[in-house]
Formats: sequence, C-alpha cells, structure tokens
Amino acid sequence: MTQPALQDRTGQRVPDVSFRIRRDGDWASVTTDEIFAGRRVVVFSLPGAFTPTCSSTHLPRFNELAPVFKAHGIDAIVCVSVNDPFVMEAWAKDQEADNVVLLPDGNGEFTRRMGMLVDKSDLNFGLRSWRYSMLVRDRKIEKMFIEPQEPGDPFKVSDADTMLDYVSPTARRPDRVAILTREGCGFCAKAKQQLTVAGYDYVEIPLPHTIRSRAIGAIADAATVPQVFINGRLIGGSAEIEAYLREAA
Repeated sequence: MTQPALQDRTGQRVPDVSFRIRRDGDWASVTTDEIFAGRRVVVFSLPGAFTPTCSSTHLPRFNELAPVFKAHGIDAIVCVSVNDPFVMEAWAKDQEADNVVLLPDGNGEFTRRMGMLVDKSDLNFGLRSWRYSMLVRDRKIEKMFIEPQEPGDPFKVSDADTMLDYVSPTARRPDRVAILTREGCGFCAKAKQQLTVAGYDYVEIPLPHTIRSRAIGAIADAATVPQVFINGRLIGGSAEIEAYLREAA
C-alpha cells in the first residue's frame, strides 16, 4: 500500500475527539477540549505500546524530562498511540510513566484526523500512528516535529530533547546519577544522604554479595562500594563523592 503524504498541521486546531480510557480499573472518557483548552501541552505519538524504541527511549525520556518541561510552562505531556485502552493502561504501569498521560486512540480517529495514520501491515501491526511530536497551545498546534517519511521506524526529531530545545533552548537537563551499593553499608548510606542533600535524584543499584566483587571490578574498576556515576562519568567512592559535591556546591 502506498502511504499518504504526512500532514504538518502547524497553526491548526487539534481534532475534536473523545478518547475512551481506563482509569483506576474502570471506564472513562476524556475529550480533546479537556486535554488542551487553556493549556500548553506537549504531545508525542508513536507506533505502539511495548515496542522497542517506544519503550526504551521515546516514552522514558519524556517521562524523565517532565519536571523540566513543567518548570518551563508545560501543563501536561501526552502520549498517543493507536492501541486499545487495556494495552495502554498496562504499558503505563510497566513503564512507571507517572509523569505522562497515555491516551489510547483505539480506533485511530485522532491519528487519522491529524493526517498521521499509516499502514504497517508489513509488520502485522495494521493501521498505526506515524512517529511525531507537537506543542499545542490552547488547542492550536504551535509546532510539529514529524519523522521523515522513509522506510523503517525513523526516530530523529520527535524525541523529548528536541522538543525541550524548542520549548526552552536554555533548559538544563537533570543529571543522571547512579550509585552502586550493598546492604548494610554505612558508607553507602552516607553517600546517599550527601547526594540527597545536594539535590541529586539518583538510582540505587544494590549488588548481592554473590556478584558484588566481580560487578564492581567490571563496572568501576574498584573493590568497594559505594561507587557513584554522574552522566556516565565514574566519580568514585566515599572520599571522591564528598570532594565532588564540595567542588560542585
């Protein structure tokens, strides 16, 4: 099937559609007026829940950057996919995407009227949404980022960082912090407290004793925990963490 040309609807209103959703285990409906009226909303649409790029990158990064978007005047972040309500509800729980509203466009009505409905029958997907993002201000589309119409599933311009650069070119991304720990480690507890006091949101990776020494050696070329990484850079153990935080203060 020859795909229709994708439509850039910048300057137009979003389609008037009612979405059937699952909310707290029950049925509910939400309209585009309720979502967009009087608000600045970022929307991103993707081919399908539980699919690789959508689950590993597209949705997680928008969820991660949601507080930054909010700090720069965005009222909500919405993900639209041509999936049924049960699938989208399950995907939201699986992804722990509490900062993003997941909207099931089960019949593809919103996506079709946006000019973004494409045939992915070659993948046994049927009709799905093309990947894009947009900024909507009070129901009017201010900006769209549409992936190039080329084979496969291009993911070049509809990502969260591209949209954030448009919303606020000077916005600062949160640092990505991870700390390797072990149960009962006093130095680990101290390091976590120091990170919290310094305002860092971190991910803790507790290592079981059966693999701890090998894992620490392979990952950090070290023998003890804690070991802290910030934006992919190894900061080190307790003394190095304390020195880093002192210099960054």
